[in-house]
Amino acid sequence: MESKQESSRLNSTPLSAARSNPNHLKPGRDQLLKTWIAALLWLGLIVAESSNFFSAENTGRFLYSILHFLLGVVPAQFPVWHFYLRKTGHFVGYFTLSLLLFRSWRATFPFPDKTWSVQWARISFFMTALVACLDEWHQTYLPKRTGSLHDVLLDSTAALVAQVVLYLILRRSSKRLVYS
Repeated sequence: MESKQESSRLNSTPLSAARSNPNHLKPGRDQLLKTWIAALLWLGLIVAESSNFFSAENTGRFLYSILHFLLGVVPAQFPVWHFYLRKTGHFVGYFTLSLLLFRSWRATFPFPDKTWSVQWARISFFMTALVACLDEWHQTYLPKRTGSLHDVLLDSTAALVAQVVLYLILRRSSKRLVYS
């Protein structure tokens, strides 16, 4: 027979606490879920923008009206504006995806006392580049879209720049914490 003291000791272990309290690990799990939901929602936005609805022909219609109203852009100037706006959209979209994926991987595989890790950066960069490849490949099957290797390179560059920016910011903030 087990003594009361031994039974009490066994029931006070972290495992038994987790079993008796289903919310024991909830804050970390909730944070992890939030980081992945943000990344997946952003990925969903990229997928939606990859549709025929967001083709150059369709975006040109409403972007011209906005640019003409706000900046007085005339039809002869619009193709240049349209091109740069679309490429800026690519850059910002994939830069943001890379940041969100870094945040998700950092929450999934935390390293004690680390704010930045090459493993998190590497997997975030390659996942973003893979999404860029699949996005452009998908567009080759749509009648109003064309897949472009240039866009894959632009998107991958945005992902790389995001990781470099993260490294510089997080390195600087971790140095401040050490020297504080």
